[in-house]
Amino acid sequence: MHTTTALQQVLDRAVSEGGVPGILAETRRHGGVWFGTAGVADTSTGGKRLPEHRFRIGSTTKTFVATVLLQLAAEGLLGLDDTVERWLPGLVRNGSAITLRQLLNHTSGVFSHTDDQPALSAKEGYTPTELVAVSMAHAPLYSPGAGWNYSNTNYVLAGLVIEQATGHTLAEQLTSRITAPLALTGTYQPSPADHTIRGPHSRHYTKLFQPDLSAPTHDATELDHTPFWASGDMISTAADLTRFFHALLTGDLLPPAWQRELLTTVPTENWIPHAAYGLGISSIQLPGGTVWGMGGAIFGSWSYTYGSRDGTHVVAVNINGDWANTADTSPLSILTEAISAEFPAPSPGSTG
Repeated sequence: MHTTTALQQVLDRAVSEGGVPGILAETRRHGGVWFGTAGVADTSTGGKRLPEHRFRIGSTTKTFVATVLLQLAAEGLLGLDDTVERWLPGLVRNGSAITLRQLLNHTSGVFSHTDDQPALSAKEGYTPTELVAVSMAHAPLYSPGAGWNYSNTNYVLAGLVIEQATGHTLAEQLTSRITAPLALTGTYQPSPADHTIRGPHSRHYTKLFQPDLSAPTHDATELDHTPFWASGDMISTAADLTRFFHALLTGDLLPPAWQRELLTTVPTENWIPHAAYGLGISSIQLPGGTVWGMGGAIFGSWSYTYGSRDGTHVVAVNINGDWANTADTSPLSILTEAISAEFPAPSPGSTG
């Protein structure tokens, strides 16, 4: 069975059995492109999800941010073993013991500000330094380098370091270094005041990550994204994501030494099964082999983009909702199944 046929069947089941509003996928394989979809972009109109539709990519933002920071390191503007204190003096408790590398691979021990939802519900609109302050109100989880925890604050700090090192905004650096050179015309970091998704897009539907499937559904297409910033506020398309990860994995964006840094992983704890984490990128061991990429979840949108190590085969999948009729009531199992459909285990007797 051709893998895109298997993938389309996953998309169809995600709607018919998983109950998601809509799902789309694009594959880029040895120069060929395939797009598939199921469900709807808008439950009120029944409109279909289209290749040009933009969506919030959540933590896949981290891969873009890490790539920019690694480019700055390659240019000698900063070092991965520089301390946070060097670039952001006085901002982080124990910042003289935390390196930029530890921010990128989540071994800093810094508490994730998004784990304090009451603090992020006090108002609308947060600055990056306010997000750091929310984190700093909590004790570190462990000494730098002594453990692993997924902390969104790590990437808020990385974004601030990029701005400090370059004298430009993170959005400007993302544009000049990645989205413009790669012609990612549907990808951008929104301004703090822009709660919309510019251009063609799917509606985003949320149950606020509630485990109760009977919880009310809300339209989260317009969203105050400031609590996420460099850790998860970018907007993109499936085509742009496959193009970006193709370029990243093939080595078009980083010199070889820094590509090796990108892909040097540490073991994770209580995160995605069979996964390891590099610098803003993760690896997952599937029956068909190891794939590289990143996932992202934000209110109303779940995404996965993963590819082969050489970047010749990449698939991006997005669900415009944050629940599913699965055992864990999240789309994670659907996304994993979709990626596995593109990277299946070899058939018995196969020679490769």
